[in-house]
Amino acid sequence: MEESSVFLLCLTASSGVPLYCRSKSSRQLTFSVIGSLNGVHMFANNQDVLLTSTRTENSRVLWRTFHDSINLIVMSCESNASDHSLNKLLENVFNAMVLVIGLDDLINIKNVERLKKDFRACYKLIDSFLTESEKMGDLTQCVDCVIAHDAAILQECLDGFTQAAESEFGCLLTGGKVVVATEKWWRLASQDAMLLCWLVSSLSPHSSRDYPVYLPQGSPTVPHRLLTFQLVPGVDVCVLCGPSPSLQKVESELVERFWKPVLDPVKSCLRVQLRSFPASVPLHHGILGILLVNQDLNKSLYTVQVHPTEDMQRSDMKCILEQRRAALRSFYTLAMSRYFRPDHHDGKTQYEESFPMGFSHHAHQCYTVSSSHKCYAMKTDLHLLFLLFKMDVPTFSMRAIANKTMQVFTKDFTF
Repeated sequence: MEESSVFLLCLTASSGVPLYCRSKSSRQLTFSVIGSLNGVHMFANNQDVLLTSTRTENSRVLWRTFHDSINLIVMSCESNASDHSLNKLLENVFNAMVLVIGLDDLINIKNVERLKKDFRACYKLIDSFLTESEKMGDLTQCVDCVIAHDAAILQECLDGFTQAAESEFGCLLTGGKVVVATEKWWRLASQDAMLLCWLVSSLSPHSSRDYPVYLPQGSPTVPHRLLTFQLVPGVDVCVLCGPSPSLQKVESELVERFWKPVLDPVKSCLRVQLRSFPASVPLHHGILGILLVNQDLNKSLYTVQVHPTEDMQRSDMKCILEQRRAALRSFYTLAMSRYFRPDHHDGKTQYEESFPMGFSHHAHQCYTVSSSHKCYAMKTDLHLLFLLFKMDVPTFSMRAIANKTMQVFTKDFTF
């Protein structure tokens, strides 16, 4: 495989019929390779052996079967790929299919050719999980958020708009990140809320849309309507509702009435889209990236563009940001699979390494040092904080900087 390639295969579990193949690159797998990957998995099953993953000299392959109906296979040769991150990818992909198509059609496959056509509606969402992005929800399973200047004003407007649209589930998005959301929206399963945000950001911009969706955790067999309205380019308001009201009624009677008076605060959301929080939030000059997870509300702040004064016009800045994203994602995966064991198991498969086994205590802080950067993480009862540092930041000072950063976001700018 070529460097940094990722291939995702979807097949029927009973007969191994290929349903689709998606790739991070333009290259596609040959039929013989697809047959080999599925064949070795089917052979293992026939021998009562559960084959979940394997590694070669330059690649890693994972298999997952969902509801004894759909087989998903991912093959990656990326250096930062891990069982933890690739298993998350497979879960996200299957739930993306449930979100768009519904669980019934995936469990009871009656017409393979028709299902292949239905899958086309999932491609943009699935592809968004294969590419690097400015969001982290695919790994954290939390909702990516931003802290806006006029959050109180926008919250009041959203609550009124959602109620007028005969719903209790609504949110305001900028770049696929939640600015504000209704109380009931936060009560959705975190994976459902995350997928809805990723779906909206993966679709082509449109002034309004009425999109049928299934909630993988909350309502996998009964569809709901997702109404979205573009307030300004890059900012959308979303409402999850039932059969009424009509899209035309909400667009013609409610959108302008509620959102025109707060057009300036809406536009200001664009200024915090990439950084995820206002420039007035003071952070140490040595921090290159940050991921803060609120474990209670299942929401997160994430950025690798921490400092507004950083020269974004540099010709190599795109490459630099990609390297930071890869480093912070890799560190998060390492910490969550090896050091930060979950306090409560929800019954789902946990992808932890065997390293912590036998230890009587759980780690609450960890760090790594490489030739290009340093990373530090800390866990509290409510939050998880992951920081990416410049190399010149003294290792002994990372803990103090992390504690100060945590205080900024929990006391000064509550998140």
